Amino acid sequence: MGLSFGAKGCLLLLTACLLAVCEARTIVVGGSEGWHYGLNYTDWAIQNSPFYFKDKLVFKYNPPRSASTVYSVYLLPNLYSYITCDFSDAKLLADPKQGGGRGFVVELNQWRPHYFASNGGNGRHCNDGLMKFFAVPWPRV
Repeated sequence: MGLSFGAKGCLLLLTACLLAVCEARTIVVGGSEGWHYGLNYTDWAIQNSPFYFKDKLVFKYNPPRSASTVYSVYLLPNLYSYITCDFSDAKLLADPKQGGGRGFVVELNQWRPHYFASNGGNGRHCNDGLMKFFAVPWPRV
């Protein structure tokens, strides 16, 4: 025995609602302030979490004007590298020129912690604890 038209309509509506809720978000890191020294990105990440699988993080920043405003985006390999700001095994995702315009996009496409940091200011951006955060994407339910 099949579903009645009413039940099929409800099922279709429920599916459409779930798909709308399950859409990946595009999130500008730092919001309207973007990616720059002086904003605490750990606090920002807490306020904007949870992050979900397939969400896109957009890093927007100005091109360098001085040595202290050279921003970059690195993916650090593990928690220890994140805590100690050790960039020796980090992967450069975006150099100082890639944050302009629409910014640089990172998709959270793996279910693991993603440790982000800037190595600008001779490491000061990360070591001061401001320009680093991590995102652990959750599955959508």
